[in-house]
Amino acid sequence: MKIWIDADACPKVIKEVVFKASFKLKIEVVMVANSYMSFPHGGLISSIQVDQGADVADSYIVDRVENGDLVITADIPLASLIIEKEAIAINPRGELYTEENISERLSMRNFMQELRDGGVNTGGPAPFGTKDKAAFANSLNNILTKLNK
Repeated sequence: MKIWIDADACPKVIKEVVFKASFKLKIEVVMVANSYMSFPHGGLISSIQVDQGADVADSYIVDRVENGDLVITADIPLASLIIEKEAIAINPRGELYTEENISERLSMRNFMQELRDGGVNTGGPAPFGTKDKAAFANSLNNILTKLNK
């Protein structure tokens, strides 16, 4: 099992939670981003810098993810592709993407994009806070516990 992080937009505190889990459980982590990412060196964590461009990091992850891997991303289209490859996808707020909820999430994402394209100010997500970090840590712990049985 490997943990992949869609790292460009992933909050630093979430990466730190993943790094701690990696060291504790000896799980490989790969951060994929369009820019340089600093990370603790120690063998299990690596960073891949891909070319600039829309969905370049996403394509890199999709091409390499395997059944049973975990991907951390807020990108719903990427999460959909990950689920198709029978891997696990969660967002930085700890929400698990599943076959049951991904179609609804994609539809809502597309609807909101249509509104924005039409000039409607839809606002953005709520600020990331300590409750989000805790929810992510709990979700990650639950997933890793199930996978390591």
